[in-house]
Amino acid sequence: MTSPSDLAQQLMGRRVTDQQGDKIGKVGQVYLNDATGEPEWLTVSTGLFGTRESFVPLREADYSGDDVVVPVSKNVVKDAPTVENDGHLEPADEDALYRYYAGHLGGTDEGHATAGQGSAGTDRGAGHDTSGPDTDDAMTRSEERLNVGTEQVETGRVRLRKHIVTENVTQTVPVSHEEIRVERKPITDANEGQALGGPGLSDEEHEVTLRAERPVVQKETVPVERVRLGTETVTEQQQVDETVRREEIELDEGQDGHAR
Repeated sequence: MTSPSDLAQQLMGRRVTDQQGDKIGKVGQVYLNDATGEPEWLTVSTGLFGTRESFVPLREADYSGDDVVVPVSKNVVKDAPTVENDGHLEPADEDALYRYYAGHLGGTDEGHATAGQGSAGTDRGAGHDTSGPDTDDAMTRSEERLNVGTEQVETGRVRLRKHIVTENVTQTVPVSHEEIRVERKPITDANEGQALGGPGLSDEEHEVTLRAERPVVQKETVPVERVRLGTETVTEQQQVDETVRREEIELDEGQDGHAR
């Protein structure tokens, strides 16, 4: 027969879902009722990056399978009162949890709860609400506290794309060409033999080929640089403005001037 403490160990680390099968988180700790020793509460990681553990009632929960199926939604669990997860539920904290979940489950259970194993305790019976008229002469004052964290969100996408553009490039290159120049030399003793070597009178033609340079353009593709996308983290300060509620206790004086 499985004892309550063994059952608590078996529930550790199980996935917690709502009745529609949507995941809420994983079981962190199981709290047993001090009076009955039965599992009464479990904690499940919620909030930003699972940094907050919320208490969920095990009443009406189904943990016969691999998952722990609770009769409340993830949003209900996430909005549950913040309670210190230190191994034992204080009466005021448990009262706050009872009041919160009462509207979602209907009714409440009795007794304090301790994480992991049951312990001897006194059933509270009447005076379950520590601020009620059937309890001692103290009043519990509560307040909301703001827990601010961060989460990663996608703010945009940047894509590198390359395309071909055409531009005109102007360069100056030197070119040369040949031009006709007529040279006339008088007959001298040195060239008289060349001048009189042919017939006296004759028709002749001399042809000279003229040459010129012209620009020749060739293109080649060469790599010029490497471009890649990178990210850098920039930290800035942002103010979070939120409303929190707190209870205040006032002194109500009677007509006779005495405090009531």
